[in-house]
Amino acid sequence: QVQLVESGGGLVQAGGPLRLSCPASGRTFSSYNMGWFRQAPGPVRELAAAFRWRGVNTWYADSVKGRFTISSDNAKNTVYLQMNSLKPEDTAVYYCAARPKSFAVVVTPGGYDYWGQGTQVTVSS
Repeated sequence: QVQLVESGGGLVQAGGPLRLSCPASGRTFSSYNMGWFRQAPGPVRELAAAFRWRGVNTWYADSVKGRFTISSDNAKNTVYLQMNSLKPEDTAVYYCAARPKSFAVVVTPGGYDYWGQGTQVTVSS
């Protein structure tokens, strides 16, 4: 079992930055692959960024490449999402998620076992 709690969301002007945090409790997240999903109004929840095998390599959706950075602090059992040059289309609820380690990045929400409650990010134009 692992518990995830996101924080750091808020209202920001277009072009500005935000940093989301997701501390994990329970089993250390070195046992899991971590990812950040987002869901704009509607049913689709998309993967924005994730760690590959062993948390060394990263994966990004094309829409956030060059602007978002996923990172982690193993000592704090925390994963971060640094978001720069935010756009109004980045407005969404952002979720931290965990799945058992795998070599391939899993992009579908159903592949993740643990979820945080979500944090709202709103980017004004």
